[in-house]
Amino acid sequence: MSHKQKFSWSEECEPHKLRTKKIISEHPEIRELIGRNPYTLLIILLCVGLQTALAYYLRDSYWWLVFVLAYFVGAFACHTLFVCIHECSHNLLFKKRWLNTAASFIANLPLLFASAASFKKYHLKHHAFQGIEALDADMPSYWEAKLVGNSTVKKALWLLLYPIAQASRLGRMNKEVKLWDKEMVLNWVVQIVYVAAIYYFCGWKGIVFQLASFFFSVGLHPLGARWVQEHFLTDGDQETKSYYGPLNVLNLNVGYHNEHHDFPSIPWHNLPKIKKIANKHYDNLASHNSYTLLLIKFIFSRELSVFSRMARNNKGKTIAKVETVKVEATI
Repeated sequence: MSHKQKFSWSEECEPHKLRTKKIISEHPEIRELIGRNPYTLLIILLCVGLQTALAYYLRDSYWWLVFVLAYFVGAFACHTLFVCIHECSHNLLFKKRWLNTAASFIANLPLLFASAASFKKYHLKHHAFQGIEALDADMPSYWEAKLVGNSTVKKALWLLLYPIAQASRLGRMNKEVKLWDKEMVLNWVVQIVYVAAIYYFCGWKGIVFQLASFFFSVGLHPLGARWVQEHFLTDGDQETKSYYGPLNVLNLNVGYHNEHHDFPSIPWHNLPKIKKIANKHYDNLASHNSYTLLLIKFIFSRELSVFSRMARNNKGKTIAKVETVKVEATI
């Protein structure tokens, strides 16, 4: 069976704005969940400390152990750090923006590549312009989807190299987002100092451990299924799906993706409370309970490809959403 050669298309505004308005009108108490969680910084320090300590421990170890620990330990720590950077991008740790930025730089350390500063810029665009290729860095490019197709091998390679695929999308947003600024430069300076220290004290095995942990955490690993879970059309035309499986415990409820898009100013520890309060709005939505099963389904199903996304180009309908995101990011 041949797969389609184009994205699904919607002329409607992204689905979250309308649902948010409806839920707030029915459950105004949800506003009480808006706030910050400064204790997230402790999780950041724990994960950074763990990754740094393991890099040092592995400096004289076997190469096979480097990759085993990267897959079964490092990937989970790195993914949690990605979630923490995400929280910082919404200013959900501290009231002062610079403190959130500083926390994101710390969380960025074991990920080797400077991404905290750029993620903040592009992620808020994703919330405002979901599915618009020129404005949403989470939306695959047409050439990217065509190159990968529905080939099992190519989809596996796409996931394995997902950080590269995502980075390749940033150039199309040059008119909307200024990539290089003082914050971005500082992010890279901090990373270079950290990577140099890891190489000096831990050697190449320490570097490879952290690099492998980074790629596993967002790539060919059950955790990599998160990118499929969030916005791929794996079940009908519902373009955002949540994950309610056990890995939310380690990954700070990042699976509650409908809830997060509906209320991006609510920190991770309160996301399950949104579903509990407004359960009638979420229980009827399709969701996932296993990253492993989803990973297998995406890779081996001939009906799923990188084209399995909802696209739109109605920028005018989403302008109001930009202002909503900006306001919520400062609450």
